[in-house]
Amino acid sequence: MGREYIMESTDEARRLEMKTDASVVEAYATRAGLRPGMRVADVACGAGLTTSILARIVGDAGAAVGVDASPERIEEARKRFGDERTSFALRDFLEPLDDVGTFDFVWMRFALEYYRKEGFDIARNVSSLLREGGILCLVDLDYNCLSHYGISARLENALASAMRQLEEAGDFDPYAGRKLYSHLYKMGYQDIKVEAGAHHLIYGKLRETDEYNWGKKIEVLSKKLKVDLPGYSGPQEFYEDFMAFFRDPGRFTYTPVIAAWGRKA
Repeated sequence: MGREYIMESTDEARRLEMKTDASVVEAYATRAGLRPGMRVADVACGAGLTTSILARIVGDAGAAVGVDASPERIEEARKRFGDERTSFALRDFLEPLDDVGTFDFVWMRFALEYYRKEGFDIARNVSSLLREGGILCLVDLDYNCLSHYGISARLENALASAMRQLEEAGDFDPYAGRKLYSHLYKMGYQDIKVEAGAHHLIYGKLRETDEYNWGKKIEVLSKKLKVDLPGYSGPQEFYEDFMAFFRDPGRFTYTPVIAAWGRKA
């Protein structure tokens, strides 16, 4: 189904679940207008944890449908979270979604960053799931993986070079977040609201979840994409240098997160 997700690996479901904070999902979704009794779609749902959180918000009178292109993720989601009000659909969101149903609220989080060229087309396709007056909420990162203090010039140069190559070779978009408002505006959405904050805010002793998340990202991407790393003999040396920097409690790392939502005209 479609092209392979760039971060696909046997450990990806675990990585995604470890980085999902239920309280953060609930806060964004409710501020954007998700209420009990609504029918909500979670597009790019992965293994279904976020769908289950949204399902709790809409309650017994509502319904939640998770949509993802990975058969493995959908199978796991159905086993773990499927119930009378929570279901899952195996669909490629690069293709028409006409048979998935109509919804009051559509949620898409941390997905457009992997589709630099197709971002607006995906947002427009996902918008087709909404009834008139329904709410589309898009959440994504900006300046992704690029903001660190205490990093050496050698490592910073190699990291910036790698990210530029990921944009071209992997269709990755480090700046997906800043585009979300414009996607909604171009589609004619009304009552658009935008929030910006920090997704990664890392200082002091490194948490196990952050070490796993960032280490796994570098490991998977270095194996899948042949990128030039100026100043390094190869991916392993780069990985070791980055993780040594990252484990230093004196470093500071953050990544902005932007949420934008609006009502379909």
